[in-house]
Amino acid sequence: MNEYQYIYGPVPSRRLGISLGISPIPKKTCNYSCIYCQLGRTDHLTNARQLFYPVVEIIDELKDFLKTTIPFDVITIVGEGEPTLYLGLGELIHQIRKLTTKPLAVITNGALLYDPTLQEELASADIILPTLDAWDETSFKKINRPHGALNYSRVINGIQSFSKEYQGQIWIEIMLMAGINDDDQALIQYKAMLKKLKFDKLYINTPIRPPAEANVKPVEHKRINQIAGYLGGISIDLLESEGFHSEIKDDYEAILSIIKRHPMNQFEIEGFLKARGLNNVDEILDRLKQDNAVEVIHYKGYNSYRLN
Repeated sequence: MNEYQYIYGPVPSRRLGISLGISPIPKKTCNYSCIYCQLGRTDHLTNARQLFYPVVEIIDELKDFLKTTIPFDVITIVGEGEPTLYLGLGELIHQIRKLTTKPLAVITNGALLYDPTLQEELASADIILPTLDAWDETSFKKINRPHGALNYSRVINGIQSFSKEYQGQIWIEIMLMAGINDDDQALIQYKAMLKKLKFDKLYINTPIRPPAEANVKPVEHKRINQIAGYLGGISIDLLESEGFHSEIKDDYEAILSIIKRHPMNQFEIEGFLKARGLNNVDEILDRLKQDNAVEVIHYKGYNSYRLN
């Protein structure tokens, strides 16, 4: 089986179980350049929706994958940036619905949820997972570093209106960073903001993979649990190391195919390789360190690997 261009995984998700990913946009194409992004800084900052790839090509790959018996829990449209920038999103969701009864989730920063057309396109997805890190224009620009066409008021009003109309599940995530948005005053602001939204779950997270900016630090687990209790959320700041999959036979190429879209740490790589029957993990890790196309970052006491 050839490496897919749009389909990847399945990979473990701390919220969704084993997720089969669909990426309908080019790498690092987003309307935010968040300071904590695990993919690094945004290369292509845009707020214009485009048909980056034909829907039929993505669906053909999905049809091919579904011929296998590889288990997964959910199909997740997530991309390597912001998937709602994909102009074919509505048609893509419609076509996926024809192929499988698995739950369909869309992970989004929520920036474009004010768009009535997008709201309609997302209506038939099962789960929408918007990220809400800011509580005003200042924090919005500091944390999310949005495209100039976006302002906090329009974004939050769009998320509020969508949350009241959407019939599926809404799972909100807040990404907390030490000394940036984990203080008591920020939590008061978050609580007030959340009261205006209709949602089913709230996840409290902190960066577990190397962020875009070096000054971004994770919040201690004890503090995360305190905040989760205060906001009525669920802490998801711990690592998940099982569930990665690749059909690519070559072990090294399989690793590259995953870290192209989903950075992995040394423990995840070790678990993945041992599940494939390979015991000489150090050889692969050494090769990754020597590969100029691979960025190796020491973060939280271990190495993480992502493709440049």
